[in-house]
Amino acid sequence: MKRKIAIVLIFCVMLLITGCSDNSSEPKKSSTDFFAMDTYMNITAYGENAKQAISQAQKQIKHLDSLWSVTDKNSEIYAVNHSNGKATAVSEETAELLTFSLKMAERTKGDLDPTIYPVLNAWGFTTEKYRIPTESEIKKLLKKVDYKKVSLSEKSVQLKPEMMIDFGAVGKGYASDISAEILRDNGVSSALLDLGGNIKTIGSKPDGSEWRLGVRNPKGKGNIGVLSVSDLAVVTSGNYERYFTGKDGKTYGHIIDPATGQPVENGLLSVTIIAKDGKLCDALSTSLFVMGLDKAIDHWRQYKDFDMILITDDEKIYLTNGIKDKFSVEKDINIEVNVITDI
Repeated sequence: MKRKIAIVLIFCVMLLITGCSDNSSEPKKSSTDFFAMDTYMNITAYGENAKQAISQAQKQIKHLDSLWSVTDKNSEIYAVNHSNGKATAVSEETAELLTFSLKMAERTKGDLDPTIYPVLNAWGFTTEKYRIPTESEIKKLLKKVDYKKVSLSEKSVQLKPEMMIDFGAVGKGYASDISAEILRDNGVSSALLDLGGNIKTIGSKPDGSEWRLGVRNPKGKGNIGVLSVSDLAVVTSGNYERYFTGKDGKTYGHIIDPATGQPVENGLLSVTIIAKDGKLCDALSTSLFVMGLDKAIDHWRQYKDFDMILITDDEKIYLTNGIKDKFSVEKDINIEVNVITDI
């Protein structure tokens, strides 16, 4: 599906520019821009096989897009969503991602729910036909939202009638993991994948330094700080990315709380997740945004398989101990920084 939505990239990738006169020892650089999964993407890789690897990765992303589109009548997800309660055969990729989505739904106690699509659609976030659903409409739609009612058996998916699934909160993260694997298999040891703001890095930069990512200021222009990473994925979610102003003059963001059917309003402005796996970052950036500050911190303390940066509307930053030395606030930004520990 290729909705014409305004995409605001969460990260500005700041590659250090060297002034060396002799570049013969530097690995060959290849880069490409393309559109898939409703967003603009870029893959930059270094090495003799980089161009070929990028081409294979791009092809795979397009393939996954064709499987998971909620509007393409030829996609697997469209077939599942319009099966009227019948079991539908799906590919290994779709079964694998749905399995992961359901595990994350269980882990987050439903704060991530792949069956939220009917509610998202009612608000117009999937079509850009924005509207404010009535309370009675939302109440009715929420009866169709329940990940526990999804039946997955090997490569067959069955939903209750009128239920629908959507991989919007995990698809790009999964695609970044698969793409990075393709690049590595082709001998690429240094690369940066930007799948619509879902960042995945392979190794370090060719000169050995870490990749520097600008974390956007959710309350203004530019970046609020810089994060240095190597061989990690980084994903940010925030309701400032996509929103609309209703006839009541109120702003409504695109991240919906599966428990209420309403856009999230809990004091968080953005959630940045840092981990090895892109799909984990993708899933947690959304679900922890739904949880809010305190529950997000509790979740990190329970699992500790990721790091995070939380920015609140009272102008505070909360970041986990593991990245305190990897993140620096921009010089012109005056904001309180709090380090989260496991105590």
